[in-house]
Amino acid sequence: MSVINILVAVRRELAAQYHKGLAPHKNFQVEIISAVQDVIDGLADGDKHVDVLVLDNGLGSIYDLIEDVRHTHPRMIIVLVDQEADFGTPGQADEFSTDPFTNDDLAKRITRLMSDRKLETLRADSLPAVRQFAKELRNAIGELGKLQTAVNACKQLGYDYVAFYRVETAEDLGMTLRAQAGPAPIQSVAPRNSAPNDLLTWTLTHGQSRIAAPQDAVNHPLVAKGRLGGVVTVPVMTSGQRYGVIAAFNDQPGTINQDQIMLLELIAAQLGSAITKDVSG
Repeated sequence: MSVINILVAVRRELAAQYHKGLAPHKNFQVEIISAVQDVIDGLADGDKHVDVLVLDNGLGSIYDLIEDVRHTHPRMIIVLVDQEADFGTPGQADEFSTDPFTNDDLAKRITRLMSDRKLETLRADSLPAVRQFAKELRNAIGELGKLQTAVNACKQLGYDYVAFYRVETAEDLGMTLRAQAGPAPIQSVAPRNSAPNDLLTWTLTHGQSRIAAPQDAVNHPLVAKGRLGGVVTVPVMTSGQRYGVIAAFNDQPGTINQDQIMLLELIAAQLGSAITKDVSG
């Protein structure tokens, strides 16, 4: 049974209730915090992986927080809880619970959302773009051929520039640019290596996709310096090992949506599977 990492942000007086309600679920790895700033710090922590964020509406400034998390962590599952409400709608969250511990409501919603996320990926696997990429990947020659096929496929999804950074130093997750597709002037100035605190390293460390616009602190130099308007980074894993990161850029900020990210994640999964087969012989 897969472990689900859950970050729960609730008022301090409710922490024991949430611990008691979620602790019996052995596949839940739960951390409970009590302030909005703790959420921001927790999601920025390179040593943490969060699958689901549970937010108590009583903490205050929750809707601004959800908007920020949606921007930086577009594929993270968010559950909003308001035990004082008779009913509610999720808004930008994925789910809304008014009675989290009656009939195990919160735990059931978390489990269903994680299951739906997996099924969503399986359904998307039938999309023509992904099927076409799978065919091209089978015909690609060698590792570099597969990497170039992957960035070309991402570019064909409508991005202005795409790059793949491969892990070279496992100890510090140092990555090197190995394949790219897009305008020659951008290719010529794209950084050849990742940096310890940049968006590429964050993505690989957390194992999660992330979007960045020019104003974001965790970023890629092409966006931070204004050469391009926005980027989404997607990790590529092989047999549980970190292999690299796909970075897809648009000229205009705010033009990357969840459906596009899902396609990139599917391409990343296909690439990781193909590389694993090559390594295993």
